[in-house]
Amino acid sequence: MLKKIIFTLLITINVSYSQNTIGTTLISEGVADGYTLFSAFTETYLINNCGEIINQWSSEFPPGNAVHLLENGNILRAGRTESSDIVFGGQGGVIELFDWEGNLTWQYFYDNSTMRQHHDVFPMPNGNVLILAVTKITNSEALQLGRNPSLLNEDILYNEQIIEVTPIGEDSAEIVWKWNIMDHVIQDFDDEKDNFGDIALHPEKLNINFLNGGDGGANWLHFNSINYNPILDQIIISSRNLSEFYIIDHSTTTEEAATGEGGIYNKGGDFLYRWGNPQAYNQGDESDRQLYGQHSPHFIKPGLLDENKILLFNNGRGRLPLFSEACIVNPETDSPGVYSYDTGSAYGPISPDYTYGSSTGALNFYSGILSSAQRLPNGNTLICEGINGRFFEITTTEEVVWEYINPINTSNGNIISQGTNPSTYSNTSFRAQKYHIDYPAFTNRDLTPSAPIELNSNITACKNLSVSNYETLITKVYPNPTSGSLKIISELTIDKIDVYNVIGKKIYTTTSNTIDLYNQPNGIYFLQIYSDTNIISKKVAKN
Repeated sequence: MLKKIIFTLLITINVSYSQNTIGTTLISEGVADGYTLFSAFTETYLINNCGEIINQWSSEFPPGNAVHLLENGNILRAGRTESSDIVFGGQGGVIELFDWEGNLTWQYFYDNSTMRQHHDVFPMPNGNVLILAVTKITNSEALQLGRNPSLLNEDILYNEQIIEVTPIGEDSAEIVWKWNIMDHVIQDFDDEKDNFGDIALHPEKLNINFLNGGDGGANWLHFNSINYNPILDQIIISSRNLSEFYIIDHSTTTEEAATGEGGIYNKGGDFLYRWGNPQAYNQGDESDRQLYGQHSPHFIKPGLLDENKILLFNNGRGRLPLFSEACIVNPETDSPGVYSYDTGSAYGPISPDYTYGSSTGALNFYSGILSSAQRLPNGNTLICEGINGRFFEITTTEEVVWEYINPINTSNGNIISQGTNPSTYSNTSFRAQKYHIDYPAFTNRDLTPSAPIELNSNITACKNLSVSNYETLITKVYPNPTSGSLKIISELTIDKIDVYNVIGKKIYTTTSNTIDLYNQPNGIYFLQIYSDTNIISKKVAKN
């Protein structure tokens, strides 16, 4: 009976939403319940699946570019200053913290004539902040590092840098860790300069003369994202221009991070793993290339479908025909965090585990810049097609169950009216992140929605479908916390339940509605409940 009711509602929704051109343009059964966060011009919005505003934060700066919702309800946001010293796509310069009520509680500028934050920041579990930045090096310094002079087309070269800072007061920070790419380069151009060696034998180093068809400009690397894995204590970095992502050790000291020794993995700040373009380290050619200007690689969190694999948005920039993909990569490992490598070969795997996207047909979409992909607790994937300001959610069977079109003109902040063709204004979006309704930031908050962002909105049909109620009807888990035994109540048939511990290890699988944790240690566990085409994740505690 439940499915019949929802099917009837879906017919209403799909008909009504055929008239919507912006905001929520599609919603159907199977969409994940939660709130989506994104920045547009000087505003950051948290919206529900109908596009209604749950919360909104205002800054004096447009994005620069990332924004994160923290567990305490604050947002961590990068903003773009008006600096003209270091200018390229994605430049930022200021990092801000706002509380849930919209008050600016911390503002830190990393922006002067020799350095500038850009693209991404990332909140650390200990309250620190990782900041992605560039610093300038002179041409003479670049030449001493082994750069081919014919590949220096500007007066300077950019060194990509990651710093970790501890916020202090309202406008200061202490730098507690630092990593620079120029400490980890190699070259085979000039044996009288630094870093000379056999590139093919040193995949842990970056070839300072590999440009991937680029022009040798200062912004030769264009790192565009950072992400952190707290279990492995590793950082993932993405280079758009070289079409690779890299994993480095965060457990090092700053001094060790400038070398090839030290840290948990005893490789200092050298690459622990790299993937996407083997020709960058002389282990393949263009035919072996997998990535094309990718964005936002990150480890899928424990307890989620494809946990611990790497999910990214492969933009397809420079590939013909032009099309984008969401890709899942499963690095080959000898042990957790230790990546398999055979000398004289490329890092595996040869190709992604999974891709969504196609050069033609219903799966075709394209964004040459920006963009992201995110695995959700119910097994769905949220994709941000950044250049078009389009967020859409697909199920494990690749059905699109939600679509939202950014209704903000990101060039001037103007709010657009429903019915407008989105191709007539700029609505670019760097990234979109969806947070489940159980996310700690929402505890004891007033989540009463206000009107959608767009003018002349129409969400009547959407309000007829309560995904929250639907998910509640599917499963109830009690008691939570538990001392040992859990019961699952469902109005639909449960096919199986997978139980994971906090580090993402599957403990067992059952088809029973009773979960026995008596012999497991106290702590946090994740349940993946499979019912028909639905996959629902629940977090439980044993104490």
